[in-house]
Amino acid sequence: MRPLVDPGELRPRIVHFGLGAFHRAHQAVYTEAVAARSGQPWGIVAVGPRSAAPVEAARAQDCLFSVTDRVPGEARIRVVGSVLEALMMRADTERIDQFIASPEVTTVTLTVTEKGYSRDPGTGLLNTADPGVTADLTATAVGDPAPMRTVVGRLTASLAVRFRTSGAPINVVSCDNAAGNGGALAAVVRGFVEASAWPDRDALLDWLHTSVAFPSTVVDRIVPATTPEDRETASKALGLRDETPVAGEPFRQWVLEDRFAAERPPWELDGALVVADAGPHQLMKLRLLNGSHSILAYLGLAAGHGTVAEAQGSDWGERAVRRFAAEVAATLPEAGLDVAGYVDALVERFGNPAIGHRLRQIGSDGSLKIPERWLPALRTLRAEAAATPVLELALAAWVNATRPDDHGGGQVFGTDDPAAVALAQCWRGAAEPAAVARLLTAIGAADLAEDSGLVAAVADHLPALRAGRIEL
Repeated sequence: MRPLVDPGELRPRIVHFGLGAFHRAHQAVYTEAVAARSGQPWGIVAVGPRSAAPVEAARAQDCLFSVTDRVPGEARIRVVGSVLEALMMRADTERIDQFIASPEVTTVTLTVTEKGYSRDPGTGLLNTADPGVTADLTATAVGDPAPMRTVVGRLTASLAVRFRTSGAPINVVSCDNAAGNGGALAAVVRGFVEASAWPDRDALLDWLHTSVAFPSTVVDRIVPATTPEDRETASKALGLRDETPVAGEPFRQWVLEDRFAAERPPWELDGALVVADAGPHQLMKLRLLNGSHSILAYLGLAAGHGTVAEAQGSDWGERAVRRFAAEVAATLPEAGLDVAGYVDALVERFGNPAIGHRLRQIGSDGSLKIPERWLPALRTLRAEAAATPVLELALAAWVNATRPDDHGGGQVFGTDDPAAVALAQCWRGAAEPAAVARLLTAIGAADLAEDSGLVAAVADHLPALRAGRIEL
């Protein structure tokens, strides 16, 4: 249960933004393993972007924490020691600058969720109208600026310090769930420099182009929110109190685009894949894993289930996943992907009852998830006149879940959605086909709303779903 390496023998060589459970159960685990296997002293300085609580909790335990692999009937627990220091993004500005400016630090990683990138949803570029971004850009015009408020502002300002001191090359690695996450991060960083008042911004842009790499990545591990039971299990196994444990499924995946400007940890020693193009792997994860997660969520909620494992274990669960994957796999590129093996792994992962992944959580934010997970594949298949029966059922299950509850306070199954009010309006005074068309239009799919055959097929599934019947 002890760390694989003595933290005292590691050095700060990675700065990570985002001190959440996923990072600690994923990148921190990989990094500790490769430090042990390679003998190289790869240590992490973790930066908490917002709340002070995770930073204070990490410091109270010398940044040590346990990771539990949740498997049926047992729990495999280990202590991870790759995080050496925890910092607050605004309170510890000078310390962060010192680390990122140091030539010994060769890699910055991020898990800050898509919201942390301050992107304009329409253009994908830096959202300069965001109040935090506006304040950070204003700070570039003064000699003694206030601490940056956004991750993009802090990261870019620290990179600027590196440029003005050592100028050493560096890798900046996004580990957030977004297609083309490397390019997305590069765009907002460069956009920040372009909009800044720094007099050397042109030279800084040239340095970003030649000396900073933004590889795209694919990350995967289901890490549910830590429960009181997780804390008790970890503390009992360790013989001491762990206030910052994390628990997740045994499965881990990390695919990295082979585009680096500086030395990096040899993460492939612990199973990471380093590939020429991460795009096909990202698309497979998005359409097969995330897509089938969503269909299980909406079908499962309609059938009265609470968790992924319950839905998967129903008489229709595995068939839904496999038929959905078979339908959508036709839209994936020919890139040597092991689709069959990937789907088999999904079935095994979803069936793990020890995870307890809530369908309500997966089904939330559907107006943001569905356009990315389902609709591109649906458009491709229908443009080719291919049959789409499972996607039609999936879409119907989401439509069913957007119905307003009887109390007028949310959606019928308790899912959350930033567009919940607008989605509820789509049902007012509308027959089911009209509601389907309105809902598609509301999530940016007016083209699909005009497909009368699709709308009718989706509407035809609604009576059974309302009755809790899953008809595959």
